[in-house]
Amino acid sequence: MTSVCVYMGSRDGDSPRWGEVAEQVGRRIAERGWRLVYGGGHVGLMGRCADGALAAGGEVIGIIPDSLLQLEVGHSGLTELIRVPDMHARKARMSALSDGFIALPGGIGTFEELFEIWTWSYLELHSKPVAMLNSDGFYTPLLEFLENTTQHGFMSRSTMDSLHVGDNIDTLLDAMFGEQ
Repeated sequence: MTSVCVYMGSRDGDSPRWGEVAEQVGRRIAERGWRLVYGGGHVGLMGRCADGALAAGGEVIGIIPDSLLQLEVGHSGLTELIRVPDMHARKARMSALSDGFIALPGGIGTFEELFEIWTWSYLELHSKPVAMLNSDGFYTPLLEFLENTTQHGFMSRSTMDSLHVGDNIDTLLDAMFGEQ
């Protein structure tokens, strides 16, 4: 079974649209018969994505550090909720359980996870696809900055091109994994 790790905000953002996008992503992963792997929360986009996958009959694995579980943000309705001691263990476990990675809108935690897994790919620590869902242009300013970084010689074109970017979840999943 293909497992897709989704990084996303633990907040709802400023528009109901972000929650709709997160639900759709979870639903589309589940409808393909794939597994959703994510940070294990029930709040924000994280909860909406998990609920979308669960509503479509999908398998959802959450990985959550004890510190966040103590704050009562863990999702109690998942297929499996894996407790880990800290954020480093969380990211390593998410990586180990996943065949590819997608970033949805989010804040510094989402950015950090995206950049770390993309860096691991660059360093050839894995060869799994890394993607960014640029829904409603959320990531356009960041993509422009990354292009600037490439133009100034701090990142190669091949590294930039290794990041899958799209604004439609089905097209993005197809680009990442082909039609499975």
